[in-house]
Amino acid sequence: MTLLAAGLIAIAQRPDSVLERIQARIAVEPGVQVGLAYIDLASGDTLFLNADSSFHAASTMKVPVMVELFRRANTGSFRMNQGLLLVNQFASIVDGSLYALDSSSDSDTTLYHRIGERVRVDTLLRLMITRSSNFATNTLITLVGADAVTRTMRSLGAQRIQVLRGVEDGKAFEKGLNNTTTARDLGIILRAIEEGRAASAAATREMLGILMAQEFNEKIPAGLPPGTRVAHKTGEITAVSHDAAIVYPTGRKPYVLVVLTRGIADGVKSSKLIADISAIVYTHSTAAAAAVPSRVVN
Repeated sequence: MTLLAAGLIAIAQRPDSVLERIQARIAVEPGVQVGLAYIDLASGDTLFLNADSSFHAASTMKVPVMVELFRRANTGSFRMNQGLLLVNQFASIVDGSLYALDSSSDSDTTLYHRIGERVRVDTLLRLMITRSSNFATNTLITLVGADAVTRTMRSLGAQRIQVLRGVEDGKAFEKGLNNTTTARDLGIILRAIEEGRAASAAATREMLGILMAQEFNEKIPAGLPPGTRVAHKTGEITAVSHDAAIVYPTGRKPYVLVVLTRGIADGVKSSKLIADISAIVYTHSTAAAAAVPSRVVN
């Protein structure tokens, strides 16, 4: 057993508060900054750590885009089965100049083989979440507008998140015009989805199904017992790694957990940090539920 592994076991076994255990684990990684929001929908228990600190949103901003898409489809602005023409050209928010996405920087490359074709909105939406497709994301943001996404998040109570643009807008990046979020705001948005308030009841059920089909599961899900259901969205860029999740322990209402990190260049290490925090929160949540059983069974 490595010294780090032994240290983590010791952390997990200490009788300290869940916050102290989380802080002890964070301290193992020098220079890291963590924003955390935990909301237990069974007990009302909450924990916030740097929850209002602003982070580069990375791909977590794709969850607000999904919410806006469902809401707009419900108004009849477009149909989910409507085809959108795939063109790898997008306008910079700085000056309107065109830029193209690089397939080597995209976690899903399937759409680059379909340029010039029409692809359904719901297909693009699913790829945006489950495979974190940048091409799908930019195409869908062009459809609904980044400003509209941010306004909708304000209406849900998320007051700091900013969706300004699509992905890989180099001119905007150079000027510091980035999509940003806080752990608290992502927690508010996920809670609104779980509670059926983010859009219609049918739409939020579809959102949860898409989030549960997430293919990148090395962060929050990795800290949970095998088979635990999780609806979540990851995000990462250089030295930034996030996961925002709704976790469904067996036999009870779920909890929301958002962990945002920056300052770790090694993606494996940042994923492990998030997974370890997830494990600590799960142990705390299930122990609290056992001590005070919930009357509502999920």
